[in-house]
Amino acid sequence: MSALLKLVQRKDSPNWWIRGTVRGISVYETTGTAERDAAEIILTIRAKEVLDESIFGKKLSVTFDSAAESYLLSGGSHRFLKPLRQRFGPTPLRSIRQNDLDAAAIKLFPDAAPETRNRQCYTPFIAVWNHAVGNDWADLRQWRRPRKAKGTTRRRLIKRSGSHPIDYERAARFIAEMSPAPAMVMTALFYTGMRPIELFTLERSDVDLKARWLVIQSSKTGEPRGIPMHEFIAPLFTALLQRKDGNPHVFRTFRGEAYTIMAESGGQLSNGIVGARKRLAAKGVDINDVSPYTARHSVSTQLVINGIHPHIKDQILGHAVTDMSRHYTAVPQAHLIEAINTLPVPQEWRRMPWWGDPLSWSRRHVKWGRC
Repeated sequence: MSALLKLVQRKDSPNWWIRGTVRGISVYETTGTAERDAAEIILTIRAKEVLDESIFGKKLSVTFDSAAESYLLSGGSHRFLKPLRQRFGPTPLRSIRQNDLDAAAIKLFPDAAPETRNRQCYTPFIAVWNHAVGNDWADLRQWRRPRKAKGTTRRRLIKRSGSHPIDYERAARFIAEMSPAPAMVMTALFYTGMRPIELFTLERSDVDLKARWLVIQSSKTGEPRGIPMHEFIAPLFTALLQRKDGNPHVFRTFRGEAYTIMAESGGQLSNGIVGARKRLAAKGVDINDVSPYTARHSVSTQLVINGIHPHIKDQILGHAVTDMSRHYTAVPQAHLIEAINTLPVPQEWRRMPWWGDPLSWSRRHVKWGRC
């Protein structure tokens, strides 16, 4: 079987390499070992995998590690993937079952709460799996996620910033004290429901201004998704899209630079948020419950208050995972745009001075403690 593949050595590597062709599939890859005996074993295994792939297709042979590598190359997030790759790396996708994922979550995070396991194990695993499905390397599955056991909910003594929604009047009061650049980011978050990392990576080509539609090419689930744009922020996007430089990112820091991606974190706005808190405190106003993720929670809650159907709300926020929801990616959907436009716009938000010329004001910076 391995006659069509052979071990070769390269001058620039101490390891043995596999090279050859099996039924039209070319292979040229390292074995990862300099030991001849170990390399021979790897060659035999790899030859069988390639032969199976040539006969039955990639669904029979693609491993979790190769799917994860492809997912990362396509722009997927590295966050939390390393322990999963160590756990499932060489395992063929076809061999992984629900109980394997559950066991991995318990093994990797034995003392973690269900929501932590969900975030750090199930979400990145499912993102890789969905990427594999998109490449026809795996079958579509509905993976079960962990849930809190009934009667285990405990009351939090401290309400963490960003974990709860706030009303839009309070949000406007806070954002009015921020420097223009982060204030524009927060405004867009409050009127799209996007995750911070999705907004930081948004590029000009992802914006259909006329249709009031945004497309996130690589979302948290590994699938692209469409997002409706509130009419209120259309002038903001109109202005920011007028930049003539070669930077494709829509939202920038006050220095004109793209935000540094920090594994789905909104921490790049921390200086602007702390500064706003200090300026409000100097005026005797205590607002300490606003962070980038506050916007997403607020959009979700306000849509429910406004009577928007939960299915539509979930599609706006990217929670829907059915095959049908994927059709909402490229084509603007009128009912989603109508739903997002039910979000209220306080007068204080409309009166923020940078609305007159967002592009010019985006380079201004307010130091801590100044008004």
